[in-house]
Amino acid sequence: MKFFNTYSRQLEEFVPLEPGRVRLYTCGPTVYNHAHIGNFRAYVFEDLLQRHLEYRGYKVDRVMNLTDVDDKTIRGCRTAGVPLAEFTAPFKKAFFEDLDALRIKRANHFPEATGADHIARMISMISTLVEKGHAYRADDGSVYFRIRSFPAYGQLAHIVLDELKAGVRVRSDEYEKENVGDFALWKAWDEADGDVWWESPWGRGRPGWHIECSAMATGILGPQLDIHCGGEDNIFPHHEAEIAQSESVTGRPFARLWMHCKHLQVEGTKMAKSAGNFFTLRDLVEKGWTGREIRYALLSVKYREPLNFTFDGLAAARSALVRLDEWTARVQEAAAGATGAERPDLPELDAFGAALDDDLNISAALAAVFEVIRETNRRFDAGQITPAQAAGLLAWLAGVQSVLALQPEGESAPAEVLALLEKRAAARAAKEWKASDAIRDEIAALGWQVKDTKDGQKLSKKS
Repeated sequence: MKFFNTYSRQLEEFVPLEPGRVRLYTCGPTVYNHAHIGNFRAYVFEDLLQRHLEYRGYKVDRVMNLTDVDDKTIRGCRTAGVPLAEFTAPFKKAFFEDLDALRIKRANHFPEATGADHIARMISMISTLVEKGHAYRADDGSVYFRIRSFPAYGQLAHIVLDELKAGVRVRSDEYEKENVGDFALWKAWDEADGDVWWESPWGRGRPGWHIECSAMATGILGPQLDIHCGGEDNIFPHHEAEIAQSESVTGRPFARLWMHCKHLQVEGTKMAKSAGNFFTLRDLVEKGWTGREIRYALLSVKYREPLNFTFDGLAAARSALVRLDEWTARVQEAAAGATGAERPDLPELDAFGAALDDDLNISAALAAVFEVIRETNRRFDAGQITPAQAAGLLAWLAGVQSVLALQPEGESAPAEVLALLEKRAAARAAKEWKASDAIRDEIAALGWQVKDTKDGQKLSKKS
């Protein structure tokens, strides 16, 4: 596999630190509001990456953080007149509901920045940075990272620091490249923070946004990551700051590979509430679109290309899924009498995975899927596909759907359960009863039960 590394600006062969395991960190939501479809463009891309790595046999250990203390969340809770945890709770709940609607796999870890263990690690990392001379306490009582102490600062975002004025400090969590300067690691408490504060060696205060991710990533995955993902808006200042502070503490490269997706536009323009084109997932569902259709629309453009999200695109997604569903039903019917499974001679069957190996080229991968549909439909019409070959197609489809997660809505089961159901259908068509029983047990372990009827498999949630 080869992926584009934002840091080197080159395609690089992917080789993990540990054979067979991938340490993956993906920036999660700031829970001050409902996530919008621009956010979910990044989360769907990261989901595709994880699923493809697993498709290729890797075990992925993934962390997705929840930023529940920063400038935005504090402003929100103060405006609402409620404690921080009470303010962020409904947005956390909504986020997980939206993940399920879009069939995004749950990460292994969802650390919250306000967690006591994580706050303690943030304070520990900042203390180390101060001891090493990479950070200092300023006259405003806050602790800042001294970017001049880290010569590589700016390489991810390709920023030249030669003209930076010494002593410039930036306390805000988010800022533009023009504001480059020493950034806040620990923010001294002020009245605007209300009751949001923790004790530290520098007095009451709270962590800056950037140190939160460094602490959670290294605390869970270790000092080095295989892959760090996010939207391109995270490159600066957030990811640049993460590199500087993490490497200054550990003395090791923070992430071997940096992957960022391009921005999403709506109907050709930047998404903004003032433009009337700002949508959350819930907004689109209320308009009659399903999570599966929205997933397809967000998934169908390569992550390193800008995505123009349109309602015509949603309609095209709906049509493509109908075509996929009709073909799936045809293959299932043709495989019903199979006594074995045989892989048809179709190069496109291998082209799907090969396309995703090439920097997650989803456009080429989807093209391969629909070329399989076109060619096999022609062969079905000509009577050139045997039941065993149909069973082989079902087995291939199970692998494809483990990556795409575009199965019919059906029982609204998680994508991994639906993929197992497809795999079991192929096993039964091949009369591999032992494998069929084992897959049934896997489905049961995930909280679902499957019954075999004269009309095929029936899936239901275990009571």
